[in-house]
Amino acid sequence: MTTKANSPVTAGSIVVPLGHVIGNEKWRGSELAQRLQGKVRLIFEDGLGLVDFHLPNRTCILLISEADLVAGDEFKRRLVKFRNASSLRGIVIVEKTPISDQYYLGVQKLVVLELGMVLLPVANQGEASQLIIQLVREQSRDRGSNPFVGRQRARPAEPAVLQALQRIPGVGRTKALLLLQRFGSIHRLCNADSQELEQAVGQTGAQQIYTFLHS
Repeated sequence: MTTKANSPVTAGSIVVPLGHVIGNEKWRGSELAQRLQGKVRLIFEDGLGLVDFHLPNRTCILLISEADLVAGDEFKRRLVKFRNASSLRGIVIVEKTPISDQYYLGVQKLVVLELGMVLLPVANQGEASQLIIQLVREQSRDRGSNPFVGRQRARPAEPAVLQALQRIPGVGRTKALLLLQRFGSIHRLCNADSQELEQAVGQTGAQQIYTFLHS
């Protein structure tokens, strides 16, 4: 699915309740939307502009599909426009498939090194939906530290989250599990500094992960 680069950057004033996702109308009826139904409260709106999915805590998902990558550079202009015009926290999910794999390094360079955004690779829309569900659940668990509310036992890691982490160079299943065990969520992992990462996976692994996630 493609989005015109001249679409407005909107959704900045939208407040998304915890446990909810506001989706761009273009995703209605898609496999991704169908997999989100019943797992989160999904509402479709026309006015999201460049944003594909709007999550709580001013977090946006921009999804780059296999078709977007093959079609050309339109998605690059879309990402640059979002980054330049929005104060929202953008997470880029990209479909990394045998067909689109040849374009992936270019996307990584643009998103991580040039734009300074978080990049999460997935194999298909099913994995993308699992990542979005995990992000929404993480935000719901992080809704303020109430000392009178007992901490819930951590949920088992979602398969799609593990698979996404294992696509980082040098990260296998063991390191992926260690990272999730230490940081507890994708949000905390993406915000970790190199020293924190080093405590979990060692110096070499920490450098690889930090370089992948940050500029």
